[in-house]
Amino acid sequence: MSTPNTQESAERPVRVMVVDDHPMWRDAVARDLAESGFDVVATAGDGPGAVRRARAACPDVLVLDLNLPGMPGAQVCRELVGSLPGLRVLVLSASGEHADVLEAVKSGATGYLLKSASTQELVDAVHATAAGDPVFTPGLAGLVLGEYRRLAADPAPAAPDVPKAPRLTDRETEVLRLVAKGLSYKQIAERLVISHRTVQNHVQNTLGKLQLHNRVELVRYAIETGLDDA
Repeated sequence: MSTPNTQESAERPVRVMVVDDHPMWRDAVARDLAESGFDVVATAGDGPGAVRRARAACPDVLVLDLNLPGMPGAQVCRELVGSLPGLRVLVLSASGEHADVLEAVKSGATGYLLKSASTQELVDAVHATAAGDPVFTPGLAGLVLGEYRRLAADPAPAAPDVPKAPRLTDRETEVLRLVAKGLSYKQIAERLVISHRTVQNHVQNTLGKLQLHNRVELVRYAIETGLDDA
């Protein structure tokens, strides 16, 4: 007898919203995702419209271009990540510039894919993003990890009278260490012989305890505290 949660997650398609200022490209991406089994709940062609429609449609994954009229994609990401529970952002951009990649990730994006990717690569990336796993066009993941380490080597000054971070459980610490090493949630689940959902719960609990907002900040914390080398 299967568990209700597993059955529900298997039956409900991932809700996706596509944001791009080029109508033909936007429509093509939305069509490809719909034909691949995703529930495309909305589209938008500018930044303000993306924020407004995302708040109304509540997608699981926002497929987001960076170059948008009215409001840059990175700002759209900052506006929505954290304010919409469960939302994850996959940037789909023509730009492979390091500055654009890093700004997107710092703004809360889970992944970054170039528009030269194939339809299957996009479909796989949306699935991975929905599961909370970071996904990057080959060559960009190392860039992001390098930036984590640079930030850890030059941490921001501590604010005065900041209370000590709550103590993590042994399991939360173990999961955090593996996240910092770059493992996906699926790989962590297999390594620790626990479910994917349990890994996600541990990560969410850790984010709450440490008052962090996304995986980027979580990995930076782990590197600063030396967990990635443990």
